[in-house]
Amino acid sequence: MPLSHHDLLVLLSTSGIFIEETTTKQEAEPRYHLTTASRLLVDDPIGGRTCVSNLLTLCSSPFYFTASQNLAEWLKEEDDGAGATPAARPPFEMAHGAGFYDVVRRDVAFGACFDEAMASDSRFVSEIVIREYGEVFADGVRSVVDVGGHNGTTARAIAKAFPHVRCTVLELPRVVGAMMAAEDDGDGAVEFVAGDMREFIPPADAVLFKCVLHKWSDEDCVQILKRSKEAVSTREPKGKVVITEVVCQKTSNKQILQAQLLMDLCMMVVLEGKERTEETWRKIFLDAGFTRYKITPISGTTRSLIEVFP
Repeated sequence: MPLSHHDLLVLLSTSGIFIEETTTKQEAEPRYHLTTASRLLVDDPIGGRTCVSNLLTLCSSPFYFTASQNLAEWLKEEDDGAGATPAARPPFEMAHGAGFYDVVRRDVAFGACFDEAMASDSRFVSEIVIREYGEVFADGVRSVVDVGGHNGTTARAIAKAFPHVRCTVLELPRVVGAMMAAEDDGDGAVEFVAGDMREFIPPADAVLFKCVLHKWSDEDCVQILKRSKEAVSTREPKGKVVITEVVCQKTSNKQILQAQLLMDLCMMVVLEGKERTEETWRKIFLDAGFTRYKITPISGTTRSLIEVFP
C-alpha cells in the first residue's frame, strides 16, 4: 500500500470512519473495516441500507464552502444607516449574489446534486420512521399531504408501506412542472399538486413536513401551520400535522448535540433558517392555533417526530 494511502486510512480510522484491525507481525499490510458511520456512505443493495453519500457531497460542495467563508463578514455587517440591513442576507447569498434556490435552478450540476441529496435524506428518514414509528400513519390516517415533498420519495415510501393511505405531494409549480416534463411522476401511487404552502394546503387526515419548516422564519411557520390546521380540520375526527425536524435540547450525547448545532449553523449560513428548541416550537404551535403536541426523538438521528393536534 502506498504510504499516502496508509496515512489517509490512519487519519480516517482516528476519525471513526474506519476501524483498523490488529494484525500479526507476519502480515505486511494492516486491514481496515467499515464503521456504522461509513456504512451509510456506501451502497449496500444486499443489506438494504440507505446510502447518504449524496447528502455529504452537497454539504461539502464549493457552493457551501464559499458561503461559509463569508460568515465572519456577515457577522460584522451593521445597519447601513438607510434603514436596510445588509446582514439580513445570508452568507450564501452574499457569496454567490443570489439565494440558495436561485442557484439550485440556474446551476444544473448543483441542482442535480441537491435533488439527489434530498432524495437520499428522504429515504433514510422515511425508512426509520415507517419501521419504528409507523403507527403515526396507520392509526386512522387515510390521506397524507407531504408539503414540500420534492420528487415524492417520502410519499411513495408511505404509499408502499400503507396501501390504504392516499398520498399527495404539494410543491411549487416549477417543481411539479419540471417533474411532469421529465415524465417523472412515478407509478401513479402519489398525486402531485402545484401550489404555495403559505396560501393553501389540500385537505387530509395528516399533513407532513419533513425538514421543511427549519428553512422558514417563525412568522412564516405560523402562517404555514395555520394553513395546515385548516387542512386537517375539514373532517371529523380532526387530523394532525406530522413534522420531522431537529428539536434542540441539552443532551449527554455530545455527537448528537454537535450535529444539531452544526445543522443550525448550516441553516443560518445557507438559508437564514434555524433549528429550534421545544420552547420555540411550542410558541409557534400555539400561535398557529393548535392545542397540543407530542415530541418523539427519532432513534439514531438528530431529529424528532412531532405530532401536532388542533
